Amino acid sequence: MSKNTRHNGFLLIEMMVALAVLVVILSCMALTLKAFRKINKYQLVRQQCISASQAQLDCLEVTGRPISEDDLKRLWPKLSVKIEQSDGTGQWQGLKLIKVRAAAKADNKDVSVELARFFVPERKGWR
Repeated sequence: MSKNTRHNGFLLIEMMVALAVLVVILSCMALTLKAFRKINKYQLVRQQCISASQAQLDCLEVTGRPISEDDLKRLWPKLSVKIEQSDGTGQWQGLKLIKVRAAAKADNKDVSVELARFFVPERKGWR
């Protein structure tokens, strides 16, 4: 019996150490999941910016007109989409350069995507 009384506190200390290790592991996992959430949110917003810019360029190519503001706000409510038009230079002279920039916020980060395409002005009524 004297052997058992000498080791009475050992199980309690073992459990406390195991719980402390478990708390540290869970805390690290929570921080990692938060970081992954931020990365995924940024990538989602970036993909939405790419989709909106690509859709705007495709619409310009097919119809000669941009997507209406109402449709843009309905499809991508948190994005702002701007279109810039300029004349081509050098070997691209005679073509129109259309740049579409889509921007939004992902948490506290600004996300901005710019896509560009050259168009033949006579083909779709571009002036």
